Amino acid sequence: MSGQDFPDPSIIRTLDGWHIFATNTRTPGKRINVQVGFSSDFKSWTYRNGYDALPRLPAWVNMDSPRVWAPDVNRRPDGTFILIINHHCLSWATSNNVEGPYVDYQKDPWICHASQGGAIDPSGYVDTDGKRYLVYKVDGNSIGHGGECGNTSPPIVPTPIMLQQVSSHGHTKIGGAIRILDRSEQDGPYVEAPSLSKLNGKYVLFYSSNCFVTPEYDVSYALASNIRGPYRKSGQLFVSGSKGMTAPGGGDIAINGDHFIWHANYGQGRASYITTVGLVGDRIRASA
Repeated sequence: MSGQDFPDPSIIRTLDGWHIFATNTRTPGKRINVQVGFSSDFKSWTYRNGYDALPRLPAWVNMDSPRVWAPDVNRRPDGTFILIINHHCLSWATSNNVEGPYVDYQKDPWICHASQGGAIDPSGYVDTDGKRYLVYKVDGNSIGHGGECGNTSPPIVPTPIMLQQVSSHGHTKIGGAIRILDRSEQDGPYVEAPSLSKLNGKYVLFYSSNCFVTPEYDVSYALASNIRGPYRKSGQLFVSGSKGMTAPGGGDIAINGDHFIWHANYGQGRASYITTVGLVGDRIRASA
C-alpha cells in the first residue's frame, strides 16, 4: 500500500476478498480512527485513503487523547460484523458492512483492568466448535517502574495475555477472563499483540515480545492442546533481519486459516506484510 503507515493490522476474509484494519493515523486535516485496506486476491492491496471505519468514538473516550489501537473485526452468526477497539480499555461497535462505518453506543468501557495498567490489543476467535473467545493483553508495562518500554526495572509488572469467552454475538462475557500467557525474562518488558488460531489440530497463540522500539521486537508463538492452555512458548516466527525487516510484530491470523499479517518498521512508519503459515510438528513455517 505504497508504504502507508499501517501498524497493528488485523485481517478478515469475506466473499469479496480480504479486509485489513489498523491503528489510528492522521491525514492532512483529518484524524482516522480505524484505517482500512482491501485485496481481492491477497496479492494486490488498496489503501482506503481518507476512509475511517469508526468515524465517531464512544462517549467514554478522552477526546483530548483519542488514540484507537489495534482494531479487530469479526463476523457474527447473523452476518453482521463486530469491531473491537482499545484505548487502554476495550469497547465494541457493530456494522452491517465489514468496512463499516461501525457505531459504538457504549457509555462506559467494556473491559478495562484499570488497576493493572489497562486492556489493549484485542483479537476475536471462533473455535471449531462454534464457541467464541477474545484474547487481549493487560498493559502492565504502562504502570511499570522504568527501563525499556517502562518495564525492565524491578519490580517487573505482569503483562498477561487473557482469554475471555463471549456469547455468539461477540460481547456478552461468559465467565471470567483467564490468564493464558505472561512475560518471562526472555520476553523483556512484556508480551502483547495476541492472535489465536487452530492449526493442524493445535491451538496456536501468536504474540509479540520485547520492546517495540527496539530491534528485539518479534513475532513469537505458543502451542496448546486445549484452548484454555497450558500454552508452551515454542519459538519465534519473525525477528529483525527476517526478509530484511526491522522490529516485526503485531501479527494477526485469519481465524482457523493460514493467512497471516503483521507490521515491521519501514522508513518513518510501519508497513504491513503478509504471508501464509502452517504448523509442521511443533514449528510454525511461513511461505516464501
